[in-house]
Amino acid sequence: QVQLVESGGGSVQAGGSLRLSCAYSGYTYSLYSMAWFRQAQEKEREGVAAIDSDGSTSYVDSVKGRFTISKDNAKNILYLLMNSLKPEDTATYYCVLAPLIYCRYDYCNTNGMDYSGKGTLVTISS
Repeated sequence: QVQLVESGGGSVQAGGSLRLSCAYSGYTYSLYSMAWFRQAQEKEREGVAAIDSDGSTSYVDSVKGRFTISKDNAKNILYLLMNSLKPEDTATYYCVLAPLIYCRYDYCNTNGMDYSGKGTLVTISS
């Protein structure tokens, strides 16, 4: 079965950096997208960034220039490098895998059945 396990969350001050990781396994198709979503308390889940099988990336406007999504295909690990963190970035961050995911403006769309991990908490203090 598909498994995704996030790690790397923690507490940092505004302006700091964190790198999230997601180890994934069990997906049998060669073409797929991966993404990071987040959910703050009492808010809906929102997309952050996505990466395709060919390495193409997309981001929502609020994180462009601050966050970088990347993937190590040999190790099956997805990363999210977060710089210049803001208190509004505080959320539980989830790794998501689906046949197609893309992000633009202020949203990310997933096409097809998607899989998600249990999340890792990121807390940014001012």
